[in-house]
Amino acid sequence: KAEAARQQVKELLRNKAKEITEALAPLVQQGQVRVTEGALGITVEINASVLFDSGEARLQPLAVRALTAVGQILATTDFPITVEGHTDNAPINTLLFPSNWELSGARAASVVRLFIENGVDPRRLTATGYAEQRPVADNATPEGRQRNRRVAINMESRTPDNPVELALPQ
Repeated sequence: KAEAARQQVKELLRNKAKEITEALAPLVQQGQVRVTEGALGITVEINASVLFDSGEARLQPLAVRALTAVGQILATTDFPITVEGHTDNAPINTLLFPSNWELSGARAASVVRLFIENGVDPRRLTATGYAEQRPVADNATPEGRQRNRRVAINMESRTPDNPVELALPQ
């Protein structure tokens, strides 16, 4: 029974991933969006250049339209969603963003706010910024830095279990 339930969750996740892929089809075709399935669920990775101007955390108008469609799809599920902001290793030092930590966190929060405006239950959402700490490409090249500047939307297949307190060994 547990395996059947796991398969049902996996199928529901794949269906939502398909809807998101279709909603973002032009960006997927341009290589600006990747949708992947992993052990923990579905990840939608969007190049930051599609979403934000350089050094900014305000969503561009085209990004608002694309992410509105994603938010409306996510609103119809119960899965926990984590939105991650990532940057390259180029330093930033502005009044609003003294480092890439603030920029990446603010970008993730911008996406989370848009999802809430489009019906996603805020209790299911987490915004987190990783700055340049989790690169997916080499920051030594312009292409690598561009790939590292991204927002990842993780639709988690697992729901939190009831916590079990671990006692000290006897």
